[in-house]
Amino acid sequence: MSIAAEAQFPGFKVLARIGQGAASVIYAVQNPKTKQVWALKHVVRNSDKDVRFVEQVEQEYEVCSQLDHPNLRKVEKLIRNRKMFRVSEVMLVMELVDAETVDQHPPADIPGALDIFIQTARGLAHMHERGFVHADLKPTNIMVNDRGAVKLIDLGQACEIGAVKKRIQGTPGYMAPEQAHRQAITERTDIYNFGATMYWILTREVIPTALPPSDDRTSLLSGAIDAEQLKPPKPPHEKNSMVPVELSELILACVAPDPANRPQSMPEVLRGLEAIASIAR
Repeated sequence: MSIAAEAQFPGFKVLARIGQGAASVIYAVQNPKTKQVWALKHVVRNSDKDVRFVEQVEQEYEVCSQLDHPNLRKVEKLIRNRKMFRVSEVMLVMELVDAETVDQHPPADIPGALDIFIQTARGLAHMHERGFVHADLKPTNIMVNDRGAVKLIDLGQACEIGAVKKRIQGTPGYMAPEQAHRQAITERTDIYNFGATMYWILTREVIPTALPPSDDRTSLLSGAIDAEQLKPPKPPHEKNSMVPVELSELILACVAPDPANRPQSMPEVLRGLEAIASIAR
């Protein structure tokens, strides 16, 4: 089946299918009148279980439309189609980013990694300044082009600072303990996700503290975090000798199980990264 036969969107010419999520498909599309090329995220509501995926796209638009930073993917508009007075599908028109995710093309050296970390921290700091958290930062949500420019993507789980989610949301291996226990999502939640992401980029391993070891869903929902069970990961510099000790210590601080023990803010993390980068160059 051709791309044109698979998907058609009024006002756009479909150029290619470029990605797929849990319930979404992303296309490269072009406006025939302006010749502008965009990315278009398409989600169809086939049953009631798809409602949350529609809501995530709507949330992504609501958050992204209030952001304006070079390290964050921009959104153009949200298109809703309705059947029987309910939303049947959504199409999010976004900036087309010609880049690879950092898990597909990790940095080759420490200065390159630090450059990615600094740009990521700047994008997150902008979100926090505007009152939002990403809440799902991980290597697959960081895109880097051939010039080294970073774009943070997939803000479907983004929310206002202090929000308490109705369900457990996040990615095992990067999820902060408070996310697993459905506690308030704050700037320090992003700091944890970011620390876990930096850890993977430098070691190619996920941290063991990302989720409580218990598989008992009741204990997850109880809201009690057993700090004694959340053992700290091995320092990154012990796994990768190229990692500066100062960077290793900063990452371990970011993934402290107790949010109170993490850096106070993303600007604080950014200042630390910039100081380490000035020495590492």
